[in-house]
Amino acid sequence: MRSVRQAFLWLFVLMMGSGVALARELTFNDLEGWAGDDHASALAVWLESCDVNKSQQPRALCAAGREATEPRVFFETHFRPRLIGAPPALFTGYYEPELTGSAQRTPRFTWPVYAKPPEFNGRSKWHSRSEIETRGLLRGRGLELAWLENPVDAFFLQVQGSGRIRLTDGRVLRLGFAAKNNHPYHSIGKELVRRGHLPEHRVSAQAIRAWIGQDPASRVSILHHNPSFVFFRKLPDLSADKGPIGAMGISVSALRSIAVDPDHVPMGSPVWVEKDGKSPLRRLMVAQDVGTAIKGAQRADIFYGTGAKAGSEAGRIRDAGRMVVLLPRLSGG
Repeated sequence: MRSVRQAFLWLFVLMMGSGVALARELTFNDLEGWAGDDHASALAVWLESCDVNKSQQPRALCAAGREATEPRVFFETHFRPRLIGAPPALFTGYYEPELTGSAQRTPRFTWPVYAKPPEFNGRSKWHSRSEIETRGLLRGRGLELAWLENPVDAFFLQVQGSGRIRLTDGRVLRLGFAAKNNHPYHSIGKELVRRGHLPEHRVSAQAIRAWIGQDPASRVSILHHNPSFVFFRKLPDLSADKGPIGAMGISVSALRSIAVDPDHVPMGSPVWVEKDGKSPLRRLMVAQDVGTAIKGAQRADIFYGTGAKAGSEAGRIRDAGRMVVLLPRLSGG
């Protein structure tokens, strides 16, 4: 009986805090491509969230998932699909960059990646990107974790929030999110469109890199349009086969993990993704991350993996579609 009360309380909190009461209930037959997905892969990713989300996920539900022999039946038995908000959704992609760098400053590697300064508590608003970089507020304080070739690499590392740096001595440094300065995120792509430098249909990470690369001395100042700044931490115990650490404190999984707005989508929830565009996706993913620019009920950032290939694909994603959250059924419902 206690587990039933816990499940009801958890669902009630989600409904009140996330606007789920306004959601429209669907059936699994309404989910396009549901039967053809690899539900076992989705279940494995969801169970990782269960392990760290004990304050929200009903324990009985997690136990049932671990014992499930038919993953699709498990989801259909224990969850109800709910459409939260009004489609079309907006799907973008993110990835874990793999960059070349150095543990020390050299003539080639001159742009630092910083740890959080000790005087910043991580909760209040700190200095803007422009103030940090033009006034040298972090320079020479021993906060440099690594050095990169150019400020564009450092900027996109901050946008993604994690990365791998292949150092000149052969080591691979894994970096994860430590804190941000709590300024709002402003899109560089939108600003380039507003100034007439790029047409809207061509905006992508690759296009921004190319535009700045034509005249880096004068064009790199465009990056200061985004006042948000991210600090990193070393991840020494993260194995090479694991993805970067997401907001739940666990590794995210390529094409199974998404970043969501937790004000609308409960962290750790299974989410059915129907992404349209040139490379459509129909699969069950898990809300395991958040992002500064990810706001709204029908908004998600899909993790595409590590390295240049993943980055190339993630950078092209800006597609419509629909996302449906799977919420636990009440006992007997």
